[in-house]
This record gives sequence, C-alpha cells and structure tokens, in this order.
Amino acid sequence: MNNDLSGQLAVVTGASSGVGLGLATRLAEAGAELILPVRDPAKGKTALDRVRATAPDARVSLGELDLASLDSVAAFARSLDRPVNILINNAGVMAPATRHTTADGLELQFGTNHIGHFALTGQLLPLLTAGNARVTTMTSASAKRAALNFDDLQNSEKYSAVKAYGQSKLANLLFALELHRRATAEGWGILSNAAHPGTTLTGLYAAGPNMGREKPSPLEKIMTRFNKWGLLVQGVDQGLLPALYAATDPAARGGRLYGPDGFGQFTGGPTELRIYRPAQDTEAATRLWEASISLADVKY
Repeated sequence: MNNDLSGQLAVVTGASSGVGLGLATRLAEAGAELILPVRDPAKGKTALDRVRATAPDARVSLGELDLASLDSVAAFARSLDRPVNILINNAGVMAPATRHTTADGLELQFGTNHIGHFALTGQLLPLLTAGNARVTTMTSASAKRAALNFDDLQNSEKYSAVKAYGQSKLANLLFALELHRRATAEGWGILSNAAHPGTTLTGLYAAGPNMGREKPSPLEKIMTRFNKWGLLVQGVDQGLLPALYAATDPAARGGRLYGPDGFGQFTGGPTELRIYRPAQDTEAATRLWEASISLADVKY
C-alpha cells in the first residue's frame, strides 16, 4: 500500500466493525483523513475511538448513512463539500433467512450492497472527479457462481438468501468494472476496481443470517471454529489486505479484481485475480447500469 496518505480524504462505508473498521484504521495510520458514514451512531462512536486509539493523530469524523435508504444516501452526499480521494464501498448485508426490503422497497441485499453504493458513488461523482479518486467496491467470491435475473432483480418471486446475496455481489463487481470503463471513456479522472476479502470472520456471518430466524443461525459458530483451526478462514487483519491494496497501492489498476492468493481464494495475501466469467459480460454490465440508474434515481 501507499504508506503516506497525508492530505487525502477517504470515505469508507461499513466502518463501524469488521473489514471496514480495519481498513479505516490502516488508512488513518497512513495519514489519511477519514469520514466514516455509519447507520448506528453508538457503534460509530466506538469505531471512531478504536481508530484514534491506534492512530492518536488521526483526523477522523462520523457521517450518517443508511445505504438501505436513498434519501439517506443523498443527504450524506450533500453533507460533503471537498474532493474525495478514496472511496471504499465496503458495507453490506449477507443472506437474511427471509426476504427483507429497503426503505425504497428493494430487496435488502440488492438494495443495500449494490443500489446503495451505486447511488452513493453517483452522488459523490463530482467530488471523486475533483479528487482524482480511487473507488474500490467490495465484492465476494460468491460472484463467481452468481447470475443476474433481470426479470426479477428484487427476488420477489422466489427468494433464495444465497442466490440473492450472490446476485448482489456480482452486481458489485459488474458495477466496479463498468464504472472504470465509463470513467475512462468520459474522462472523469477516477480509477475504479473491485476487491474481495476471501473468507474473513466478521459479524457479517451473524447479522444477516439471523434476520428472520427464530433460532440463531449456526453459521457464525461454524466459521469461528474453522478460524480457530486455521482452516479456510482468516481474521480481519488479513482479510482487509486485498481492498487496502486495491484502494491505495500505486501498482493496483482500474478495471481489475483483487483478492486472496491462497487455495480457493479463501485466505492469503492480496493478488490480482482473473475476472469471474459472469462479470466478463459487458452487455449485462450495461443493462445493469441502466437498470440501476432507474432504481437509484441518480445521474452520472
């Protein structure tokens, strides 16, 4: 990574815990000024204190953002008035047992993971352009086996938690790649890429899977056990490295995917990965972009 980010302004979504908090801490240690947009002010304050405990001289502040509300996205974007140099679209929800919707009536995973970040990036585009920004969007290895159902992007006909999550993560990857293509063609002056953290133990494995369940999901316990055994699961300090590399390293390029270099992309150090086959479909990327413009009600 670039070890000197002095003078750069970074925005990291989902920084109240997990990989987002780890990324925020590393960026602060490198001298970046941070804005952490959070949904829960109490968790945000705890995260802010943790960043400052590690980087006492850090310039870090909180913003208010609920990616499941387009009004909230627009309000947060309006609150910023300076060039943004780094945007990491990291926040997400994974595999609620039952179908939930955003404030705007979108399926929760598609609406939060993709449309929320699509809208945020579009609203911030003038500031990103002014800052010659890097935009890194977090995807997942689940995108490798995912597909977009353009006839039912909201999974309203037959909800599958895993398929809906995979679709949202494929959308993240397609968006990151299409954003770079358009930024290059239009001269926006930004670099866009994607990263995934492999199998990293965070609260994601409890928060989403426990939504809509009467009994707690066993997934978090299973993942914790694998992590303890050192099998196919890694901690946050390791899992954040691909996104950190993608967002800050001078060698990281736009229109690329970065992830772990270990077996099955579960764990390991950061490396450039081959773009997953479903994300190589530029026609699907264009179609998704047009659908997202309509759903997010945002102009690029």
